[in-house]
Amino acid sequence: MTTTKLCAVFALLTACAGGSARRSAHGDLRFVDTETAARLRHAAVVAEQGASSTSASTLVQAAPVILGLMQRGHGADELEARLAECAVQAERQGNARFFQNRPPTRQECREVVGRDRCGNPITRAMQLGKQKHVLVLQCAEEVLKELWAAPYSIEQRYRYYPNARFVETISREKEARMLADGCTDELRGTIKPDLVLHADRSLGKAALTLDFKFPCPESNEPQWTRYGESSPYIGRTQDQIYEEALGGKARLVSPRKGVMGPP
Repeated sequence: MTTTKLCAVFALLTACAGGSARRSAHGDLRFVDTETAARLRHAAVVAEQGASSTSASTLVQAAPVILGLMQRGHGADELEARLAECAVQAERQGNARFFQNRPPTRQECREVVGRDRCGNPITRAMQLGKQKHVLVLQCAEEVLKELWAAPYSIEQRYRYYPNARFVETISREKEARMLADGCTDELRGTIKPDLVLHADRSLGKAALTLDFKFPCPESNEPQWTRYGESSPYIGRTQDQIYEEALGGKARLVSPRKGVMGPP
């Protein structure tokens, strides 16, 4: 494979230079070593072939580039399995707090347990989902620290400008101020994926975006949220906007289905 083809596959990733620096999730700079460069070349081959093998993991099928972004000694299959296990553990722990290790019924999921600051009802399903997300993201961060060699973002909020096809990151401090202001339109049009795996230090670009879903009741099918009338993305789904704004593919992770492929 020529150097030109490698650069096309990994634009912004290594600039086709063995000594290109990239920032880890913890902010330190590291250099791409010989082994990692070899994995990147392998990932380019897989990408060129379309990752069509049925044996390829769902993650690799969605983003072949991740083959070159794993910590040495670890593979994409392990990453997929560990993230799926995080979802299972969060489901069990969340249910154990309220239902003595059994899943909630459909009626319990629909129960209104409170109101948000804007007066909108909070259902048991929403409450459980929020709590399970805290648990699963704690687990996922530990997994990524161990297995993922490139930068990643957890619950990073972005503002997306569809007409300009431009996305900007919103700092934690600014997000906190926006939330503290209450029921304003400032959050309108922003997106906040659970996990964004980056190929380099360009944190406005995704190699792969992952969202955890905890259906309530558990027999419900995991699905992307469809934006309603209050959103500028009315009628569209989260994955469509994530992919348009950040690039790369977006995939769901759920306790029963693990990492899910496209519908």
